[in-house]
Amino acid sequence: MRIATRLTLLFVSVTLVVAVAVGWLALAVASHARYQTLYDQINAVVDAGLRNPSTALNNALYVNQYNNYDLALVVVYPSGKTSEVAEPSVPLTAAPTMADVAASRDQVVAAPGLPGFAIRSLDIGGGDYLVVAGSTRAIARQTEHEILVVVLGAVFIALVAGVLARVVMRRDLRAMGRLIDYAVAVADGAEVGEVPPSTGSRDLADLRDALAVMVRALAERIEIEARSARTMQEFIDDASHELRTPLTVVKGYTDLLAQGGQGEAQRARALERMGREIARMESLVRDLLLVAQLREAPHHPDETVDVSALVRARAEEFALEHPERRVEVVVDDGVVASTRSDYLERLLTNALTNVERHTPVDAPVRVGLSGEGPLARLVVEDGGPGLPVYGERPRRFQRFDESRSRDTGGSGLGMSIMADIAESMGGRLATAPSDLGGLRVSVEFPRA
Repeated sequence: MRIATRLTLLFVSVTLVVAVAVGWLALAVASHARYQTLYDQINAVVDAGLRNPSTALNNALYVNQYNNYDLALVVVYPSGKTSEVAEPSVPLTAAPTMADVAASRDQVVAAPGLPGFAIRSLDIGGGDYLVVAGSTRAIARQTEHEILVVVLGAVFIALVAGVLARVVMRRDLRAMGRLIDYAVAVADGAEVGEVPPSTGSRDLADLRDALAVMVRALAERIEIEARSARTMQEFIDDASHELRTPLTVVKGYTDLLAQGGQGEAQRARALERMGREIARMESLVRDLLLVAQLREAPHHPDETVDVSALVRARAEEFALEHPERRVEVVVDDGVVASTRSDYLERLLTNALTNVERHTPVDAPVRVGLSGEGPLARLVVEDGGPGLPVYGERPRRFQRFDESRSRDTGGSGLGMSIMADIAESMGGRLATAPSDLGGLRVSVEFPRA
């Protein structure tokens, strides 16, 4: 059963119950009031006789006639005979008995011997009694009619309420139908765009927002899976490409040594070259694994790093290791970021290693760190030859940087690793010409 049908049935049922309850209560109050009016008339006639017992019958007849009450007044003699002194519009079904008299002396009662009548008796002297009786049949018939009216009215009100509820819910039901169709389309993998706007109630707006969050999370998860697949393929391509050269060298020297006939000097050179290539392969594999780790999924840092202290310490170490260079260090205090300290250390090491490998030994170097509002900027500049292409993460950084000679000992992944680390910090890496004459590498990232 659809939710719209359930809600409509629930609303109709509640409305029906409430209408019947209210009608029944009103009916009970009205019926009680009519019975009470009849009882008050009977009591008024009896009380008129009680006020003066010597003229009780005359007083009772007077009050009944004066007020035009529709009551029967019957005198019951000790012998059991009766005499009707006032006739009502509804005649008595039987003559009252002494048993009826005894049962009704103190209050108005419904006598078993007089069905459909309420009676009360009065001692009028000489052993005679006056029985005052009023018909309850009209009240009962009116009550039965009103019960039917209440039931039919409650059914009519419930049906009208159901129709109105359906009309009121129509907009919400249409909006819900659009959301259902959208969810089905998403499940089928169709291109559906944004979640349909909500024009219904607040609850539907909340449902729409929750569905939008779910769809965005699903899209991000799909993108992560696709990026992981691309990263794996890139890793395989990179590894096969870059490991081919050192493996070829090692295989060549292995075959050469296997042939024999070399002197000690040749064997030493071969072993030394093989050692260099193996070390290069080890470095390359470590770099490949780091690239794959950085690109596999978004990084969620759980460490707060004092960037100012780390940059200052690493820059001063570089200055001590290269006394022939002029190293300028300009670092603002209090710059903190949410990242991994080993990642940040690797970024700095790569930047300064690039300076060491690709610039003259006496080229000047400038290391700067500044905090600008919610962002921080790390800059490493040199006075070397620079790059032929600059910009924000150039395409050359996506894979191996073939512009750098392998003779310098690098794997070609230095800039790529730096760019990936910057993105893992929620920032970006860019290159530009430096006023020192060489390359300016800047990393902008959010502060903690």
